[in-house]
Amino acid sequence: MKFPTFVYETKKYKEGLFFVAGCDEVGRGPLAGPVVAATVILDPLSIGKQRSKTKWWYRVRDSKTVNERERSELERFIKDHCLDFAIAEVSHETIDEINIHQAGMLAMRKSVDGLKPKPDFLFLDGRHTIRGLDMKQEAVIQGDTKILSIAAASIIAKVARDKILGQLHAIYPQYGFGKHKGYPTRQHREAILKFGVLPVHRRSFAFVKQCLR
Repeated sequence: MKFPTFVYETKKYKEGLFFVAGCDEVGRGPLAGPVVAATVILDPLSIGKQRSKTKWWYRVRDSKTVNERERSELERFIKDHCLDFAIAEVSHETIDEINIHQAGMLAMRKSVDGLKPKPDFLFLDGRHTIRGLDMKQEAVIQGDTKILSIAAASIIAKVARDKILGQLHAIYPQYGFGKHKGYPTRQHREAILKFGVLPVHRRSFAFVKQCLR
């Protein structure tokens, strides 16, 4: 398992950039629900130079490799040791209007805009920086496995989105949102075929579009 480090952020501090943020989004693949992004400015004084089991961030990593119980615990640690964080979501309706890539970028932009203070530098997971954003930024492929602040953002975003899908599960229990979180699992696809397309489904996605036909 690959663990991120604080090396990328440290280099920026040495360049005189103090508020260094990491940003990530979750929920590109699901057939239902919003895409959610988070941006985090970690407190450098709480990190230290070496990873060890005594450090709060020892187990922080890409949210996809963390189970639900551990994510909730790490989320609390991250929120307790950051200068600020912000969460933003973009609805399934907007995803259908502007496509999932643009919706993911919009969610990240909204989460960055929600920060106080404004970052001096922004690391983003993926291949794309945010257009029109007035700050220095760098997109890093698989950044959530390399950069601690991006991994922290991925965990916060994942926990936030899972809560939303938990709320959908309470409304539509027969679809199993609490388990698959809207992803196109066999259980989810079979539920759509049996019970129909819901208002929260992404109608621009191929399987949902096919079911509507």
